[in-house]
Amino acid sequence: MRNPVDRLTVGLPHPWRVAIDWLVTIVGAIAIVLAVKAWVVNPYRIPSSSMETTLHCARPGSDCLARFSDRVLANRVIYRFSEPERGDIIVFETPPQAVARCGAGGTFVKRVIVLPGERWRMENGVVYVDGKRLPEPYIQTARRGTDTRSEEKVPSNAYVMMGDNRNMSCDSRAWGPVPRQNLIGEVFAVYWPPNRLALR
Repeated sequence: MRNPVDRLTVGLPHPWRVAIDWLVTIVGAIAIVLAVKAWVVNPYRIPSSSMETTLHCARPGSDCLARFSDRVLANRVIYRFSEPERGDIIVFETPPQAVARCGAGGTFVKRVIVLPGERWRMENGVVYVDGKRLPEPYIQTARRGTDTRSEEKVPSNAYVMMGDNRNMSCDSRAWGPVPRQNLIGEVFAVYWPPNRLALR
């Protein structure tokens, strides 16, 4: 049974048919890659030290620990079928206030710290959720910071996002909770540099 390309090119010289077949194959492969990138998995680079030491940025950037910035992959479909959990590292679009408060906006990578409807506060850099101290083993003591914030409630369908390097992270402490619709996907792997290759 002939494929559609063979049927459309019948009667053409053999070299032309081979060239058209290759062209259709290449265009099809590119379309598949672009579709996967747009809707399933997308790569991102870690440009700043806000997630050190979990995710590295490249020296000589301020407080960066590595020669090369980590490149990560984000699952863009997971949150269509499940809700974000505390501790997930997420790629998201910042609220508009991020530009005014931090001088930058757009696509950020941070960790989910407080979930919708929860009450949270900070004392000397320690996060408390619904009155209980939040265990955060991913934060080094020297990177915890000294923030103190009075208690507030997270709106329904929004998330408090923070970097693991609180001293260098411009996050929900500055520009507020992130709406659910701003979430792009969960970081599930580091694919570059090779010595950092890992699934999360």
